[in-house]
Amino acid sequence: MKPIIAIEEFQSIVNQGNIIVLDARSGKDAHQNYLEKHIRGARFVDLEKDLATVSSDASKGGRHPLPDLFDFAKTLSELGISENSRIVIYDDKNGANAAARCWWMLYAFGIEKVQVLDSGFQIAEKAGLEMNSGNEHFHQSTIRIPEKWQFPTSDIDEVEDLLSEKSATVIDVRDAYRYNGESEPIDPIAGHIPGAINIPLTENLTENGTFLQPEILKENYQKILNNHPEKLIIHCGSGVTACHTILAMAYAGMEIPALYVGSWSEWCRSGKEIAKN
Repeated sequence: MKPIIAIEEFQSIVNQGNIIVLDARSGKDAHQNYLEKHIRGARFVDLEKDLATVSSDASKGGRHPLPDLFDFAKTLSELGISENSRIVIYDDKNGANAAARCWWMLYAFGIEKVQVLDSGFQIAEKAGLEMNSGNEHFHQSTIRIPEKWQFPTSDIDEVEDLLSEKSATVIDVRDAYRYNGESEPIDPIAGHIPGAINIPLTENLTENGTFLQPEILKENYQKILNNHPEKLIIHCGSGVTACHTILAMAYAGMEIPALYVGSWSEWCRSGKEIAKN
């Protein structure tokens, strides 16, 4: 099952009883936006509460550290998700916000039938999918808890060590102006991890905001990564939008790279060296 689903295929399956649709829009008004309008049957998943354990000290794990597996299992149970569920996730940022993070976490938890809706909520509205308001009602489930996340992750010390040994390629998916240190809208210090290369996540998308075709994504990444170390580590500001590039690589049929969850939000607060272009 490809990790990206086009609106045409989604329309053909959305009313099947075995499909769980997750609304992963984020931001301060996300839940209110969900209550006002969402795809009929969609269940709301909260980036801050469900897809992260937000701590008061971002220097230890970043702004969006992963939740404990037990806590995430509780969230999935409350959403009615089991290990055999088929799930489609959408957000309103072309998958570049919480939808890709949700996909990563579900698949890394061991749920394999998970897809992100290409172009998200906007394309669903445009296509005339049935909408609803208020809360949806569904039954809770039971789910088996794995021993660890099934996708690879890297911590801050491993990132530093592998870069110093020149044995890994670290990709920073933030916009170029943030990578270059021109300004930083979220974290306290601008710049990038020394040795990391910048491939903004927007390069995964067409001008219309849909994902590039898998063969084009693969060709583009192979061209950029030629002569770089094979081991890949992906990071962003806080470990959320990095998942967009991991999703794109999975769509392209490439090996799943490691996610540096703490990302720039942890690195820039750690006292480690910072580079600017």
